[in-house]
Amino acid sequence: MTIAAFFDIDGTLYRNSLMVEHFKKLVKYEVLDASLWHNHAKNTYNNWDKRQGNYDDYLLEIAQIYIDSMKGLNAKQMDFISNQVIQLKGDRVYRYTRERIHWHKKHNHKIIFISGSPSYLVEKMAHKYNVLDFKGTEYITDKDGFFTGEIIQMWDAENKQKSMLSFKEKYNISMENSYAYGDTNGDFSMFQMVGHPIAINPTKELLQNIFEDEKMKKKIAIIVERKDVIYSLDTNIKIF
Repeated sequence: MTIAAFFDIDGTLYRNSLMVEHFKKLVKYEVLDASLWHNHAKNTYNNWDKRQGNYDDYLLEIAQIYIDSMKGLNAKQMDFISNQVIQLKGDRVYRYTRERIHWHKKHNHKIIFISGSPSYLVEKMAHKYNVLDFKGTEYITDKDGFFTGEIIQMWDAENKQKSMLSFKEKYNISMENSYAYGDTNGDFSMFQMVGHPIAINPTKELLQNIFEDEKMKKKIAIIVERKDVIYSLDTNIKIF
C-alpha cells in the first residue's frame, strides 16, 4: 500500500507566492518594466496586505498580469532568475509544514507538490525539498522556447483533482490513507480525496466550505502558524 502526502506550496509551505517572488525578480533585473509592478500589481498587493481585498482575488489578478508579462520571453533565459528565487527565498517556509515533510519522509510516504505557481519554479522547489513528484501551472512555449502567453493552470480545484487522480494511478496510491495540505479553496478537492486533510492558515472562503461539509469537518485538521506559535483549531470555532 502506497501512502502519499500532497502539498500545495504557496501559503502552505512557502510563506508567500513563488510566482510573485519571480515577478519581483524579473522587475529587479529589468527583464520586465517596473511600471508593470508599480502601476498594476503593487496596488492589488497592497490592498490585500492591508486586508482590504480577498487573497484568492489578489493572486488571480497578479497571475493575469504575470502571464501577460511573460509572453515573448525566452524560457531558458529565465532559468537564472528562477534559480535566484529558490536560492534566496526557498527557505522562507512555515515550520509546521517543513516538519511534516520530514515526518512523511521518515515514514517512507510519497511526497508530491501540486501548486498553481509556474511549473519551472515548482520543479526547483521540489528538487530543493527532495520530493518524489510535482505538478505546477504549465506555461506554454513555442518551438523556439518563447512563452506564448498560454497556460494550463493548476491553481483551481478541478485541475488539482485531475492531477491527484493521475498521481494515484501512477504510484498506486491509497487515497484513504493519504494526506493533503492546502490553504485556499483551490485545495478543497484535494481534501475531499484523502483520508487525512490538513488546512494550514486557511482563507475564510476555505473555512466556510469546510464548515458546510459535515464529512469534512469530521476528518480535517486545521493548523494556524502565527509568529512562533502553532495552533491546532477545532472545527467548531467561530470566524469573523
